[in-house]
Amino acid sequence: MADATQREIHLKSRPEGAPGPENFELATVPIPVPGDGQILVRNVWMTVDPYMRGRMMDRESYIPPFQVGQVLDGGSVGEVVESRGGPFQKGDYVCGFAGGGWREYYVSDGSMLQKIDGATIPLQAYLGAVGMPGLTAYGGLLRIGEPKEGETVLVSAASGAVGAIVCQIAKIKGCRVVGTAGSDAKCAWLRDEIGIDAAINYKTCGGLEAAIAKECPKGVDIYFENVGGEHLEAALNLMNQHGRLIMCGMISQYNSTDVPVGPTNLILVVGKSLKMQGFIVTDHLDMIVDFFNDMAAWIGAGKIKWQETVLDGIENAPRAFMNLFSGENFGKMLVRLGPDRAA
Repeated sequence: MADATQREIHLKSRPEGAPGPENFELATVPIPVPGDGQILVRNVWMTVDPYMRGRMMDRESYIPPFQVGQVLDGGSVGEVVESRGGPFQKGDYVCGFAGGGWREYYVSDGSMLQKIDGATIPLQAYLGAVGMPGLTAYGGLLRIGEPKEGETVLVSAASGAVGAIVCQIAKIKGCRVVGTAGSDAKCAWLRDEIGIDAAINYKTCGGLEAAIAKECPKGVDIYFENVGGEHLEAALNLMNQHGRLIMCGMISQYNSTDVPVGPTNLILVVGKSLKMQGFIVTDHLDMIVDFFNDMAAWIGAGKIKWQETVLDGIENAPRAFMNLFSGENFGKMLVRLGPDRAA
C-alpha cells in the first residue's frame, strides 16, 4: 500500500457548547506502514460515545484530551490486512476500546487489541452490547448496584447503549425495572421487546418525579444514572433507605457553557444512608472474563437484545457524534467504514 491514502477525522477546534461541524475536519493522509512486530488494520466499524465530548476539552481528566489538529480516537473493529510478525494474522478481525477509531486504517503492535469472531455475534456488537458500553453496564450494575431479587431499579437513558443492557441484566437478576427515554418509540421497545416493567417518556410525561413515583410505588432501590439534572433530583427524592446510585454519566451537562447547578436535595444521601458512587469502565476490567461468559450465555438464550443506529462513511462520523446529544440515535451509535466479510 505504498503511497496509498486514507481519510481520518481531526479535531479542528474545541467546541463551546454543543459540538458542530465546524469543530471537525476530514483529512486525507498516507496509510501508515507497519514496522517489525506490527499490524496494519483496515477499520470496518467505529464507535462514537458521549464520553468523547469531555476529551474535546483541554483539561485534566482520567483520559488525555484530544489535541487540536490531530486525529480523534476511539473504539473500532477492523480487519488485519498486513502483519509483520505481530500477534495477529492477515484476515483476523480485531477490536479495541480506543486507539483505532475515526480513521480508515491504523498501525498497532496489537497490545490493546482482542481477536474477535463474527460467526455468532455480529462484529459491531463488540463496540456495543459486548463491548465497552456492555461492560460499563455489567460492572456498574453488578459491582456498585449489587441488585437483589425483588428490588426496584430505575435507569435513565434506558434505551441507550449502556442503559438497555443495564435494564436487561437487572431483569435477569429478578428486579423490577423502570426506565426513562426520550420518545414513545423508544419506550415501546423497552416495554415490548426487552420486557422492562415500565417506560417513561420524560419529554411528555408532564412531571418526571410524579411519573417515576407512579411506576415505583415502593420507591427506588437502585438508580443507574446516565443523564443528571432533573433525573438525579427525582431519583434522590424517591430512593429507599440504603439505596444505591450508580453514577455512570450526566449527558445533560456535557455541552453546558454555564456552571451546572447541583441537585438541591443532595442532603438526602445522608439521611437515607445512600451509596452514591461514580466509576469509569476501566475500573471493572477485572470482570471482563465473567462479562464475556455471561453475555455469551444470555445472548444465546435470547435474554439480551440491542438496537443500533448506523451511519455510513468516515465523513459522517462527526454527524453521528453530534446526534448523540440531540437524541437522534436509537441504541448504539455506529459508523460503518467498509465491507465486513464476517457479516
